[in-house]
Amino acid sequence: MRRYVIRRLIQAVFILFLLSIGLFALIHAIPGGPERVFLAPHQTAAARAALIHKFGLDQPLPIQYWNWLTGALHGDFGLSFTDNQPVLSDIFARFPATLELFVASLSFALVVSIIFGVVAAVRQYSITDYTLTILSYLGISLPVFWFALILQTIFGVQLRLLPVFGQSSPVTTGFSVFDHIQDYAVHLILPAIVLSILFIAGWSRYLRSSMLDTVKQDYVRTARSKGLSPRVVFFRHALRNALIPFITVVAIDFGGIASGAVITETIFAWPGIGYLFYDALNDHDYPILIAMLLFAAASVIIFNLIADILYGVVDPRIRYS
Repeated sequence: MRRYVIRRLIQAVFILFLLSIGLFALIHAIPGGPERVFLAPHQTAAARAALIHKFGLDQPLPIQYWNWLTGALHGDFGLSFTDNQPVLSDIFARFPATLELFVASLSFALVVSIIFGVVAAVRQYSITDYTLTILSYLGISLPVFWFALILQTIFGVQLRLLPVFGQSSPVTTGFSVFDHIQDYAVHLILPAIVLSILFIAGWSRYLRSSMLDTVKQDYVRTARSKGLSPRVVFFRHALRNALIPFITVVAIDFGGIASGAVITETIFAWPGIGYLFYDALNDHDYPILIAMLLFAAASVIIFNLIADILYGVVDPRIRYS
């Protein structure tokens, strides 16, 4: 296992290195390049040249990449073009909001997908199974932005039950600690549901298939022949083993959740790194874009490695060499 992990980590470093080269070249291949950020209507040529020199954009591209790479290896991803602050400072300032949304949506998706998957497997080919199947296909096929706008219209505009943007109310004067927690919770409901809906649809279908495949195994038939109740056979024996491949799928999708909140955070104005990416894209803030794209790629690689490790832990039959 140790040799396998070391080999995968070396591969991950090599992949990230190639990605960094591709992203850096792609950013500079955009018409106008990063220099277009410093084009202002009333800006003098001397002021613009000074800014370009400050950010090192007047040097050859290989030199720019080398300077960026050496800085990144020491934790310095440069300065933001927008606020002139270190890139990592801007990202870390937004990361807690994304982490909170990530934990809430992930928890909700796990609970609902397990319930839906188990119920659909228990009641195979019933009306309940067909209904959950239709709902799953709708969840997979519906665009995230459209679903978010529908929820905003229904619960925020028509029913006025839930807020539709931000992390807290604009006016919190006189709020107690409980009021702040309640205010934050109601702001979290809609974005968490929107972010989790796609994963609920996919995970529930995967768990249903895994459960149906598990109940056909010999050890399940043996448990039934011993006179165990269907509930014990289904939940103690079948579900426990059906969760083995399910865990790996969830772990692989972790990276997708962590890096795929751009649309959700933008629509709900949730002040996380997804919203930061959207702002950086609009402002052509290339240092932040490169850093966030690399972090997204790193999260996918890391969670894929975690999924492989978990698969070997939960299933003793798996051996890595």
